[in-house]
Amino acid sequence: MNDTPHIKNKENLFTAGWLRLDLLHYADRSGHVRKWEAAQRVSSNGAVLMIAELRASGEIILIRQYRPPADKYVLEFPAGLIDDGETPAETAVRELLEETGYHGTVTEVSLPGFNSPGMSGEMIYTVSMTVDNTAGRNLQPVSRQEESEDIETFLVRKDKLEGFLHDAAGNGWGIDAKIITYARGLRV
Repeated sequence: MNDTPHIKNKENLFTAGWLRLDLLHYADRSGHVRKWEAAQRVSSNGAVLMIAELRASGEIILIRQYRPPADKYVLEFPAGLIDDGETPAETAVRELLEETGYHGTVTEVSLPGFNSPGMSGEMIYTVSMTVDNTAGRNLQPVSRQEESEDIETFLVRKDKLEGFLHDAAGNGWGIDAKIITYARGLRV
Protein backbone atom coordinates (compact mmCIF):
# COMPACT_ATOMS: atom_id res chain seq x y z
CA MET A 1 0.00 0.00 0.00
CA ASN A 2 2.90 2.40 0.59
CA ASP A 3 4.93 1.37 -2.47
CA THR A 4 6.60 4.08 -4.54
CA PRO A 5 5.08 4.49 -8.03
CA HIS A 6 7.36 3.19 -10.77
CA ILE A 7 7.49 2.20 -14.44
CA LYS A 8 7.12 -1.56 -14.87
CA ASN A 9 7.30 -1.70 -18.66
CA LYS A 10 7.65 0.61 -21.68
CA GLU A 11 5.93 -0.35 -24.89
CA ASN A 12 7.12 1.51 -27.98
CA LEU A 13 4.10 2.46 -30.09
CA PHE A 14 5.88 4.49 -32.77
CA THR A 15 9.31 5.94 -33.48
CA ALA A 16 10.09 8.65 -36.02
CA GLY A 17 13.19 10.73 -36.71
CA TRP A 18 13.05 12.93 -33.60
CA LEU A 19 10.26 11.55 -31.42
CA ARG A 20 9.06 8.29 -29.96
CA LEU A 21 5.60 7.50 -28.58
CA ASP A 22 5.62 5.05 -25.68
CA LEU A 23 2.87 3.39 -23.69
CA LEU A 24 4.09 3.30 -20.10
CA HIS A 25 2.81 0.61 -17.76
CA TYR A 26 3.37 1.83 -14.23
CA ALA A 27 2.44 0.76 -10.74
CA ASP A 28 0.76 3.43 -8.63
CA ARG A 29 1.21 3.75 -4.85
CA SER A 30 -1.41 1.07 -4.28
CA GLY A 31 0.33 -1.35 -6.64
CA HIS A 32 -2.33 -1.07 -9.36
CA VAL A 33 -0.82 -1.23 -12.84
CA ARG A 34 -1.93 1.70 -14.97
CA LYS A 35 -1.13 2.99 -18.45
CA TRP A 36 0.18 6.38 -19.63
CA GLU A 37 1.08 7.58 -23.12
CA ALA A 38 4.28 9.61 -23.34
CA ALA A 39 6.26 11.31 -26.09
CA GLN A 40 10.04 11.17 -25.81
CA ARG A 41 12.86 12.62 -27.88
CA VAL A 42 15.03 10.07 -29.66
CA SER A 43 18.65 10.16 -28.42
CA SER A 44 18.15 13.28 -26.32
CA ASN A 45 20.57 14.92 -23.92
CA GLY A 46 17.95 17.43 -22.82
CA ALA A 47 17.52 21.03 -23.80
CA VAL A 48 18.36 24.56 -22.71
CA LEU A 49 16.28 27.70 -22.51
CA MET A 50 18.12 31.01 -22.41
CA ILE A 51 17.04 34.11 -20.54
CA ALA A 52 19.47 36.56 -22.11
CA GLU A 53 19.59 40.20 -21.03
CA LEU A 54 21.33 42.98 -22.91
CA ARG A 55 23.72 44.69 -20.51
CA ALA A 56 23.32 48.28 -21.77
CA SER A 57 19.54 48.40 -22.12
CA GLY A 58 18.32 45.70 -19.73
CA GLU A 59 16.13 44.28 -22.50
CA ILE A 60 15.59 40.55 -22.77
CA ILE A 61 15.86 38.59 -26.00
CA LEU A 62 12.77 36.78 -27.25
CA ILE A 63 12.22 34.93 -30.49
CA ARG A 64 9.21 34.19 -32.62
CA GLN A 65 9.12 31.13 -34.81
CA TYR A 66 6.52 29.02 -36.57
CA ARG A 67 5.72 25.88 -34.58
CA PRO A 68 3.81 23.27 -36.61
CA PRO A 69 2.21 21.53 -33.57
CA ALA A 70 0.66 24.88 -32.56
CA ASP A 71 0.08 25.84 -36.23
CA LYS A 72 1.13 29.41 -35.54
CA TYR A 73 4.05 31.65 -34.79
CA VAL A 74 4.98 31.26 -31.13
CA LEU A 75 6.84 33.80 -28.98
CA GLU A 76 9.50 32.01 -26.93
CA PHE A 77 12.78 32.36 -25.14
CA PRO A 78 15.66 31.17 -27.34
CA ALA A 79 16.18 27.46 -26.73
CA GLY A 80 17.80 24.38 -28.21
CA LEU A 81 18.79 20.76 -27.81
CA ILE A 82 22.01 19.77 -26.10
CA ASP A 83 24.37 18.05 -28.55
CA ASP A 84 26.47 15.04 -27.57
CA GLY A 85 29.54 16.14 -25.60
CA GLU A 86 28.15 19.61 -24.81
CA THR A 87 27.37 21.08 -21.42
CA PRO A 88 24.17 23.08 -21.00
CA ALA A 89 26.28 26.27 -20.83
CA GLU A 90 28.05 25.46 -24.12
CA THR A 91 24.72 24.71 -25.76
CA ALA A 92 23.28 28.01 -24.55
CA VAL A 93 26.15 30.04 -26.04
CA ARG A 94 25.90 28.14 -29.34
CA GLU A 95 22.13 28.28 -29.63
CA LEU A 96 21.83 31.97 -28.72
CA LEU A 97 24.36 32.81 -31.43
CA GLU A 98 22.71 30.53 -33.99
CA GLU A 99 19.16 31.71 -33.35
CA THR A 100 19.68 35.42 -32.68
CA GLY A 101 23.23 36.36 -33.66
CA TYR A 102 23.96 37.57 -30.12
CA HIS A 103 27.00 36.31 -28.22
CA GLY A 104 26.11 35.81 -24.58
CA THR A 105 28.01 35.06 -21.42
CA VAL A 106 26.53 32.46 -19.08
CA THR A 107 25.90 33.74 -15.57
CA GLU A 108 23.94 30.81 -14.16
CA VAL A 109 22.69 27.34 -15.11
CA SER A 110 19.65 26.02 -13.26
CA LEU A 111 18.99 22.51 -12.09
CA PRO A 112 17.30 20.48 -14.83
CA GLY A 113 13.52 20.64 -14.76
CA PHE A 114 10.78 18.85 -16.63
CA ASN A 115 9.34 20.81 -19.55
CA SER A 116 5.94 19.09 -19.75
CA PRO A 117 5.97 16.13 -17.33
CA GLY A 118 2.43 15.03 -18.12
CA MET A 119 3.48 14.35 -21.72
CA SER A 120 7.26 13.88 -21.79
CA GLY A 121 10.33 13.13 -19.70
CA GLU A 122 12.32 15.87 -21.48
CA MET A 123 14.63 17.76 -19.14
CA ILE A 124 15.42 21.43 -19.69
CA TYR A 125 18.03 23.70 -18.13
CA THR A 126 17.27 27.41 -17.77
CA VAL A 127 20.44 29.34 -18.52
CA SER A 128 20.78 33.00 -17.50
CA MET A 129 23.00 35.03 -19.79
CA THR A 130 24.18 38.59 -20.31
CA VAL A 131 24.92 40.10 -23.68
CA ASP A 132 27.46 42.91 -23.87
CA ASN A 133 25.89 45.40 -26.26
CA THR A 134 28.11 48.30 -25.22
CA ALA A 135 30.98 49.81 -27.20
CA GLY A 136 29.77 48.47 -30.53
CA ARG A 137 29.60 44.80 -29.54
CA ASN A 138 26.53 42.80 -30.58
CA LEU A 139 24.87 45.90 -32.03
CA GLN A 140 24.05 44.40 -35.42
CA PRO A 141 23.90 40.66 -34.83
CA VAL A 142 23.50 38.21 -37.68
CA SER A 143 21.85 34.91 -36.84
CA ARG A 144 23.12 31.59 -38.11
CA GLN A 145 19.78 29.80 -38.31
CA GLU A 146 19.47 26.34 -39.70
CA GLU A 147 17.79 26.15 -43.12
CA SER A 148 14.59 24.81 -41.55
CA GLU A 149 14.34 27.62 -38.99
CA ASP A 150 12.29 30.78 -39.44
CA ILE A 151 13.21 32.85 -36.38
CA GLU A 152 12.64 36.54 -35.72
CA THR A 153 14.31 38.24 -32.74
CA PHE A 154 12.67 40.77 -30.42
CA LEU A 155 14.23 42.87 -27.67
CA VAL A 156 11.78 43.70 -24.91
CA ARG A 157 12.15 45.72 -21.72
CA LYS A 158 11.07 43.74 -18.68
CA ASP A 159 8.67 46.46 -17.55
CA LYS A 160 6.97 46.30 -20.98
CA LEU A 161 6.89 42.50 -21.24
CA GLU A 162 3.27 41.86 -20.20
CA GLY A 163 1.99 44.52 -22.62
CA PHE A 164 4.16 43.04 -25.38
CA LEU A 165 2.69 39.58 -24.68
CA HIS A 166 -0.88 40.91 -24.81
CA ASP A 167 -0.14 42.66 -28.12
CA ALA A 168 1.46 39.50 -29.52
CA ALA A 169 -1.53 37.37 -28.50
CA GLY A 170 -3.83 39.99 -30.03
CA ASN A 171 -1.91 39.60 -33.29
CA GLY A 172 -2.60 35.86 -33.27
CA TRP A 173 0.79 34.69 -32.02
CA GLY A 174 1.07 31.84 -29.58
CA ILE A 175 2.89 32.53 -26.32
CA ASP A 176 5.13 29.93 -24.69
CA ALA A 177 3.93 29.37 -21.12
CA LYS A 178 7.47 29.84 -19.80
CA ILE A 179 7.43 33.50 -20.87
CA ILE A 180 4.06 34.04 -19.21
CA THR A 181 5.43 32.47 -16.01
CA TYR A 182 8.54 34.67 -16.21
CA ALA A 183 6.42 37.81 -16.72
CA ARG A 184 4.24 36.91 -13.75
CA GLY A 185 7.35 36.26 -11.67
CA LEU A 186 8.62 39.77 -12.42
CA ARG A 187 5.56 41.09 -10.55
CA VAL A 188 6.30 39.12 -7.38
